[in-house]
Amino acid sequence: MSKVGVSSRLDTALGWSTARNAYASRAIRLVLCVLAILIFTGPLITVFSGAFDVNRDPTQLSVLPGNPTLQNFEEADAKNIWGYFANSLFIAGGALLLQLLVSVFAAYAMARKKFRGQAIIMLVILTTMMLPEEVIAIPLSLVIGDLPVVELNLRGTLLGVILPLGAWGFSIFVMTEFMKEIPVELEEAARVDGAGELRVFWQIILPLCRPALAVIAVFGFTMIWDQYLLPRIVANDPADYTLTVALADLRSDIEVGPGIVLAGALLALVPSLVVYLSLQKSFLRGITTGAVKG
Repeated sequence: MSKVGVSSRLDTALGWSTARNAYASRAIRLVLCVLAILIFTGPLITVFSGAFDVNRDPTQLSVLPGNPTLQNFEEADAKNIWGYFANSLFIAGGALLLQLLVSVFAAYAMARKKFRGQAIIMLVILTTMMLPEEVIAIPLSLVIGDLPVVELNLRGTLLGVILPLGAWGFSIFVMTEFMKEIPVELEEAARVDGAGELRVFWQIILPLCRPALAVIAVFGFTMIWDQYLLPRIVANDPADYTLTVALADLRSDIEVGPGIVLAGALLALVPSLVVYLSLQKSFLRGITTGAVKG
C-alpha cells in the first residue's frame, strides 16, 4: 500500500493529516489534548490542593497548597465526617451487594426463560429508569415509614436506604442483554451432562458474565454513593446522614471554611476511584463487548 493511502486512512475526522511532516496538525492536537487534560483534571487538582490548604476565602482556591497541613481533616473529624463516611460505605456496600444479586437473578429469568408477560415486565423495569427521584419522593417516604405487609418503620435506619437501592432497572437491563448473547448450546451441553438449574447458572452463565458484572458494579456503586434525596428522606437525625448529604449541609454553613468541605469531597472521591481501578479491566471488556447497548 502506498504512503499516500496509509496517510489518508490515518487522517483525523477534522481533516488534519497525521503524516510525520504535518507539524501544524500535530501541534493543534497537542494543544487540544492539553486543554482537555486541564479541563477534566483541573477540578480534581483543586479539590486535592484545597483539602490540604487552610484558606477561609472560598473565592481564592489555588492549584497548589501554599501551606500544606492536615488541619482541614482535623476540623472535618470534629464535624463527624468519618461517621458520615462510614454510613456511606455501609450503605454502598450493602445496597450494591443486594443490587447485584437482584440483577443477576432477574436477568437470568428474563434472558434464559420464556414466560407470558415477559415484554411487559421489561417495559415496567425500563419505565422505573425514566422517573425522576423527585416524582417518587413522597410515595417512597410513605412506604419507608410503614413498610407494607410487615408494617415496619424504617425511618432513621440504614436499612431504609439500602432496600430501595437494592434493585435498579439499568443493572437488570445490562445483565439481561449480556446474558442473551451467551450461546444456548453451552447451557444445553451442561444439562446433557446432568447439571441442574442452579449449577448451570452458577458454573456456566455467571462466570461468563464477569464483564457485565463489572459494568453494573461500577455504575451501581456510583449511583448509590451519589444518592442525596433518599438518605435525606430516611434520616431522622443528622448522625444518620451519608457523606453526600453532610457535605451539602457543610457547604451551606457559613462558619465552615472551604477547606473542610474540600477535605470531605476528597474522601468522597476515594471509594469511587478504588472501585473503578479495581474493576477497570473487566469494566472496559464489558463496555467493548456490548454489555451496555444504546
